[in-house]
Amino acid sequence: MDSNALLCAAIANHITTSPQQRITFAQFMDMALYHPEYGYYSSDAVKIGFKDSDFFTSPNLCADFGELLAEQFLQMWEILGKPVPFSLVEMGAGQGLLALHILKYHQQHYPDFFTALEYIIVEKSPTLRQEQQQRLQDFPVRWCNLEEIPPNAIAGCFFSNELVDAFPVHQFILETGELREIYVTTDKNEKETNAPCPSFIEVTGEPSTLQLAEHLDFLGIDLTQSAYPDGYRSEINLAAGDWLSIVADRLQRGYVLTIDYGYPASRYYNPRRSQGTLQCYYQHRFHDNPYINIGRQDITAHVDFTALEHWGEKYNLKNIGFIQQGLFLMALGLGDRIAALSDQQQPLSQLLQRRDALHQLIDPTGLGGFGVLIQSKGLDNTETSQKLKGLTLPE
Repeated sequence: MDSNALLCAAIANHITTSPQQRITFAQFMDMALYHPEYGYYSSDAVKIGFKDSDFFTSPNLCADFGELLAEQFLQMWEILGKPVPFSLVEMGAGQGLLALHILKYHQQHYPDFFTALEYIIVEKSPTLRQEQQQRLQDFPVRWCNLEEIPPNAIAGCFFSNELVDAFPVHQFILETGELREIYVTTDKNEKETNAPCPSFIEVTGEPSTLQLAEHLDFLGIDLTQSAYPDGYRSEINLAAGDWLSIVADRLQRGYVLTIDYGYPASRYYNPRRSQGTLQCYYQHRFHDNPYINIGRQDITAHVDFTALEHWGEKYNLKNIGFIQQGLFLMALGLGDRIAALSDQQQPLSQLLQRRDALHQLIDPTGLGGFGVLIQSKGLDNTETSQKLKGLTLPE
């Protein structure tokens, strides 16, 4: 398999020097994705798009996704009383395509808003940041870490598209009715070979933190019910709560918009979903083995949107609405764009390609089934009463 030998050695060393010679799965996932030199997102291994890549996102399909988001951001600016600056903070900007589509659209169609706009990108990957800077060199964009933004400094919107699914997750398993955490260690029985990477295996033990059980209680998930079989396993994304606490602290007034694939907690921890949601993406194929292609593949877990809502309330964020991406984009005008195709004078092949791209954005079995969660902070009653276009469904 195509693992990064230097990364495997670094993980193995971390295991060897850790108490009980094991690390949590969250620590393994964090190193596999974000090791400063060899992690998937830190090196040139990350590939997004259609050709010679591991996965694609909505902005890879067409500019419409970003342009419709731009319409929603415009309304947010208007609801807040047109503050200057209005800060758009994109967290995890990928190749910079979404930022490009949003900025170009605002520049061309809403120059007043474009002038008032402050666009900030928070990007952990140095490789992706370099690509973003090259793609967005004609626009006034600045890059920083989330922690570098002062408290209560942002009037505007923090937003992300397929960010939270890549946060490191803890994995747990039920053994004889008890909550146990899944740890990663090296295979002590592995005989000396010339293999470039050691083999990593899973072991179970007492939870590394009380937060795991507390989190499930927080969500009202009772794993002691007989419906949960022995061997039931799933994930808990504690990092998402830490991230949202920082976002809420930096936002003075405005919105938090999160787009990702996931479920409410009742579906996420359904007893029938007994093996969790962890997935790996490698060359447009997905599987569930994180211990191969280490440093060369993406590792993700679905997002628990109920947890984000509950955490938001804890950090003074108000839940504005939760909706599927397909319905969100239709409410913002994607249906009109599909209807307008019949009036366009273009080669048939181009029209079919564009229609297919627009339909993929709203396909409920794919991107259209993603969740869109919008939260707010610091809005008065008049501002809160103005319903966002993307959450306004037809009667």
